[in-house]
Amino acid sequence: MNTPPHPATDTPRDLVGIGIGPSNLSLAALAHPLAELDTVFYEQRPRFDWHPGLLLDGARIQVPFLADLVTLADPTSPWTFLNYLKTHQRLYPFYFAERFHTQRAEYDAYCRWTADHLPALHFRHQVDAVRWNPERDIFEVDHTQLDTDGEAEALGRTHTRNVVLGIGTEPYIPDALRPLTDAPGVPVIHANDYLTHRDTLLAAGHITVVGSGQSGAEVFLDLLRHRPTGHEQLHWIGRTDAFAPMEYSKLGLEHFTPDYTRYFHALPENTRDRLTTTQWQLHKGIDATTLAAIHDELYRRTLHGDWPDTVLTPGVRVRTAGRIATTQIELHLEHLQQNTRTRLTTDAVVLATGHRERSLDRILAGLDPYIRRDNSERPRIDEHFRLVLDPSITATGCNVYVQNAERHTHGVGAPDLGLAAWRSATILNTLTGKETYPLPTRTAFTTFGLQQPQPRVPQARQAATLTPLTPLADRR
Repeated sequence: MNTPPHPATDTPRDLVGIGIGPSNLSLAALAHPLAELDTVFYEQRPRFDWHPGLLLDGARIQVPFLADLVTLADPTSPWTFLNYLKTHQRLYPFYFAERFHTQRAEYDAYCRWTADHLPALHFRHQVDAVRWNPERDIFEVDHTQLDTDGEAEALGRTHTRNVVLGIGTEPYIPDALRPLTDAPGVPVIHANDYLTHRDTLLAAGHITVVGSGQSGAEVFLDLLRHRPTGHEQLHWIGRTDAFAPMEYSKLGLEHFTPDYTRYFHALPENTRDRLTTTQWQLHKGIDATTLAAIHDELYRRTLHGDWPDTVLTPGVRVRTAGRIATTQIELHLEHLQQNTRTRLTTDAVVLATGHRERSLDRILAGLDPYIRRDNSERPRIDEHFRLVLDPSITATGCNVYVQNAERHTHGVGAPDLGLAAWRSATILNTLTGKETYPLPTRTAFTTFGLQQPQPRVPQARQAATLTPLTPLADRR
């Protein structure tokens, strides 16, 4: 259903989205019924895929099913998870399953269903550059249409008044572990690609999992379940002081509310930076159910008197890593509390070292002179998720919005699926200059500060800036 856009159009769009992950998919779904907006979204991948290498059997997302693409902004939307179930005649089975947290693979299937039905989405389109045209007071977005082999097929340029970046995250490999990726013949896999290479990993003698977050726990559990009792040969290490459970108390979860996001944004930059280093257990801990499943599996393997051949050691960092001949890897380890060091020889490594926000610098290189930055040279982002740009741009009413790239300004909830619909609605309300999607003024029982910032509805934009919709056939 996703019709390729024309290579160029002289009529400016209202919004061009770059990247189609859950964040921009949420925005596209909520923008779909707004007839006054002309939008298009580009993604270089051939279709929607959400961490396919981690769609393990039984693995669940860590937010309730209500944290879908749209429900927390518009529960009447046709793109809710419940409507997805109804469309597939699965509503009653879901009702009787009594699952508040859905399986990760099911969430991925729901997102693909939504993506398949939104005509504004255009896959196999790689965005190459974003520039400001001061003569026309408009953004120019250059893109390359790719063929089925990922090769360039056609070039295009789209003019737009607004841009929204939703390029998401990328697998992160710490510097000390980068030499592992250059070890030919030895399987060294980031957890993001785990399922693709699981058979290769299971064929290895000794396997080491590095990383003490949720993905590390899920990979370790899956490997454990597929290794013979007494011959597991598994090692699991991580930097944190413990294989710690994620903070999941009711009041703790209120850090993932619009109230806390507004509070965090209003704090001084140095305070925000200090907070982000102390709140790791809010989003980097392990689901308690996964921890229990690991313990249950380990305990089951002791029933005949022997302990499983596994080592689980938190509080350990990898200092350096190297290759031994062509068949093994040697990890140089340091225990952070004991201040002791040792070496670990292994036949395969899974790097469950998480993801980091993709840098905006490459795609926004053409806008660099206009971008206002903080003391750490990061883009400043206002409360409505807009980059703070030079007044010569903002005075025209044109803006660049960001999604899931604002943890340094909006806090721990930036990548959280539960805030995606609210953030998308906030962007659309700002874009249209009205409460297109009425949002709650209070979302938490906790009062995070003595003075709580209040949400503001931006001034309505000039009617003259709205682009009338015309059929695609007329935009040539």
